[in-house]
Formats: sequence, C-alpha cells, structure tokens
Amino acid sequence: MSSSPALPARGRGLAALVVVLCWLAVLFDGLDMFIYGSVLPHMLEQKALGITSAQAGDLGSYATFGMLVGALAAGTVADRIGRRKLMVACVTLFSLASGLCAVSGGVAVFGLGRTLAGIGLGGLLPTAISMVSDYAPRGRGALTIGMLMTAHHAGGILSAYVALWVVEPLGWRAAFWICAVPLLFVPVLLKFLPESLGFLLAKGRTEEARALASRYDVELPAPRSDRPAAADRWTSLLSLFRGGEWTRTLLYWPASFGGLLLVYGVATWLPTLMRSEGYELGSALTFVVLFNLGGIVGMLVAGRAADRFGAPRISAIWFALTAGGVFLLSVRMPLALTFTVVFLTGVFLNSAQTMIYATVSIRSTPDSRATAVGWTSGMGRFGAVFGPWLGGRLLAADKGDWGFTAFALAGVASMVLIGAASLRSAPKERDSAGRSLVGAH
Repeated sequence: MSSSPALPARGRGLAALVVVLCWLAVLFDGLDMFIYGSVLPHMLEQKALGITSAQAGDLGSYATFGMLVGALAAGTVADRIGRRKLMVACVTLFSLASGLCAVSGGVAVFGLGRTLAGIGLGGLLPTAISMVSDYAPRGRGALTIGMLMTAHHAGGILSAYVALWVVEPLGWRAAFWICAVPLLFVPVLLKFLPESLGFLLAKGRTEEARALASRYDVELPAPRSDRPAAADRWTSLLSLFRGGEWTRTLLYWPASFGGLLLVYGVATWLPTLMRSEGYELGSALTFVVLFNLGGIVGMLVAGRAADRFGAPRISAIWFALTAGGVFLLSVRMPLALTFTVVFLTGVFLNSAQTMIYATVSIRSTPDSRATAVGWTSGMGRFGAVFGPWLGGRLLAADKGDWGFTAFALAGVASMVLIGAASLRSAPKERDSAGRSLVGAH
C-alpha cells in the first residue's frame, strides 16, 4: 500500500484553496516590495517629492528595516492571534501603507508609508509559509513551499509592468494606488482561509485541529520540538558559540548579511543603475522582469543541485557566479547579451541566499537548528537594510558606476565566508533542500 495515497477531491480542494490564497497574498507582497525600485527612475527624473539619490537610498532601506521588524515579530504575534489573523493584518497593513505613499506630500510621510509597508511585508511571508506547510498534500510539502516562493518574484515581474504601463501616463502615485488594491483581497481571506493547524495545536485546540485535518484528509503538523520554550531560547543561542561552533556562526552571519545586501540592493537599484548605464526606461524595466524570472527558475533548481552536490558547495558557487554576473552589468554589452546576464544573475542570486539557510540547517544539531537559522536570517536582514542605502549613497556621490562593483564584492565576500564555514566540518547528513526554501528571503 502506498505511504502517500492520493488525496480525495475535498482534500485536494482545501490544499489548493490554501495554496492559491497564500500565493496571491505573497504575489501582492512581492509587488509592494519591488514597486519602489521599479518607479524610482521616474521619481528621480521628475524630482518627485524633491527626492535626491541619497534620500532614495534611505527610503529603500526604510522598507527593509520594516521587514526586519515584521519578520522578528511575526512568530510572537502569530502565537497570540493566530496565523490567519496575522496574514489578514499584514495584507491590510501594507495595502494601507501603499495608499499612504500614494497621497504623501513629502519625503517624511512617504518614508513612514514604506516603513509600515515593510512591517507588513516582513510578517506575511513566514506566516504564509507556515499556512501552506500545514495544508500541503501528503508528500508534497517541499514542492508546495517552492511554488509559494515563486509568487514573490512573480510580484517583482508585475511591478515592472505596472511601472511601464501606469507610471508614464498617470504618474508614480498611480503605481502605489495599485499596490493598495490588495485591500480588496482581505474579505476573501477572512471568508475562505482556514486557521493554521499548527496554531490550533499550539493553543491546545487539538480536537478542533484533528477534526479539520480528518475532514479534509491532511496531516496534522508534528509537534514543534525544535522550537525552544522562552526560558530555553538563550540557552539555544549560547549553544551556537560553544566549542568550535562560534567560528562557523561568525562566518554564517556576515555571509547572510552579504547575501541579503545583494538581494535587496539589486532589487531596489537595478532599474536606476541600468538607466545610469545608458539604457532606456523600457529596457531597464525589462531587466526587472528577467531578473525575477531568473529568481523563479533558481528557486526551482537550487534544491535539486544542493541535493546532489551539497548546499555549502552550491551556495559558494552560486555566489561566485552572482558576483561575476553583477560585475558584468557595469560593462556596456549588446542588449541581448545583457538580457541573458540579468536573467542568469537572477537565477543564481536569489537562490544563493537560500543555500546559506540550507547549509546552516544541515550543519546544526536538531535542538539548535531553529535558533541557528533564525539568527542567521536576522543578521542577514541588516544587509537588506544596508544594500538600498549603499546604492543611494554611491549615486549621490556620482559613483553610480561603482554600484554594481560594490554589490559584486558583497557576493565575493559571501562566497568566501560560506566556503570557509563549510570547511570547518563535513555534514553528517543532508536535509531535503526543498525544506530549506522556507527561509529564502
């Protein structure tokens, strides 16, 4: 008898419903995250709100700082109010914040809107991942999470088309009004999205969770034995520095910093930097589409490559290829070749960071794994704040041509750091690379 029988129609229907609703929510998350970078060349050209290049970098960092706050707070808030309510709150927050950006009359209000949007964006993704993990069909958890992660990059693609089709005729405010439209999606979530099985179990509502799982033939999540109680969390953190672990921990953290500096620095400044290299706005926005298409492809292939060759090796190689691709973007090439380089850079860049989390997960003991991955992700978030700021400072100093070089150097640094960490000891076992997709951004 098969260990993973096919789901009945009702079970498949519930799984599909949860995945589709979460995928759409993450799509809106990606749209809101990438829209600023897509409309930024127009805003700078029109001197919208009087924004300078330096201020533009600061504003880009506000959203990523908000994401840092949102990601760190998501677990605690979800434990209190539930995954479903938190998803609804996050979509509501970043939609209203985009509306605030659309009506802003100055840099301060616009910056407040981007910060609030970042808090909602940062809290949504880990919550959506938890939801689809609970309701994924049996034996399809990794595939389901991988599919969910593609929505973020699909949102990036959508942002480029919004900028291309809406900004020129209607102005930059129209783009942010479109990012407020997901507010209409909130009633759909409230009506159709079920509560997380993991939350029901954590709250002791076991019978309710069991009945729901039985009704729709989905598996109950395993108890979260890898999540320490509040009193034990400092012990778990200290375990990352005991014995020889401290050296690997202090290599993982800056590697993650460099990886997310690259991801969010390039995501924010790619259209503007390409414009500074002499490309038309239409071509610059096409680069955003290709970059995110590459991200989708990279998410789907990175796990397979890591399964075969090992996550640490793939992460180091991916960062090396990313650094080469980013540096090549500072060289004027034929348009078709530039398109190819941007696509391949998207393939490697967006999944190189994922492989850092995979490496940390593989090299950690079960009792410290959640803490190790969580803190590696948290330290990386500071890179996500620094990347947009760095790009703005370089452009403000008329050194935009150094932007790609600076981002390439961050890739080289992450390659060296993750490579050095992987040499500290060989892994005893390999986790599923698909499972590591959870912490991609």
